[in-house]
Amino acid sequence: MARQSYQDKLTELREDVLYMSEVVMERLRMGLDALEQKDEDLAREVIEGDGEINRMYLDLEQDCIDLLALQQPVASDLRFIAASFKIITDLERIGDLATNLGEYTLDAERDLFPDVDVQEMGELTLDMLEDAMLAYDDENTDACRELAARDDELDHFAERASEIVVRDLIERELESPDEVEQLLQDVSRLLLTIRDLERVGDHTVNIAARTLYMVENDDELIY
Repeated sequence: MARQSYQDKLTELREDVLYMSEVVMERLRMGLDALEQKDEDLAREVIEGDGEINRMYLDLEQDCIDLLALQQPVASDLRFIAASFKIITDLERIGDLATNLGEYTLDAERDLFPDVDVQEMGELTLDMLEDAMLAYDDENTDACRELAARDDELDHFAERASEIVVRDLIERELESPDEVEQLLQDVSRLLLTIRDLERVGDHTVNIAARTLYMVENDDELIY
């Protein structure tokens, strides 16, 4: 592989990783919209689209392997390829979490916890993911460190939301076993939604951590 072709391959890898992130962010937005609007058609679109993200992941994984095997890159190029490989892994997992939102939409029949703002939490995760990918593209290490701090805010949000759900569960007066069973299903689904959005934040920090390592050879956020 000629040197220019090699550099073109590195540029193409970066562009493809960014494109994959755009698709993943779109699916996450669709999953949140489906959940908010109880839109079953949109939910199914998110679920059925997971295969596309998986195929992107496998294609990019092979691209990374080929670059490592054929070029034996060193120093910054090696860190870039390794970081990109780790980042597509996190993006694929975020895609899985978006699929979960679609599945929760199909299972949900009612919204019993108006005090828990899942959409606000979703917006936080989307903003973080977008900023993490911008940091990757721009090699912005300051943004990487800021994202780690913002994840603490998301964790606190998730903790407060879970406390609201549990408190509400304790305070409710239910008259029949069927009501109890339905409420427990609703609670379980909402807690899973909160957990999944919190995990999106964790994967976003992973992306920031790999970018920081890629640019500065600094593993500060990895461990």
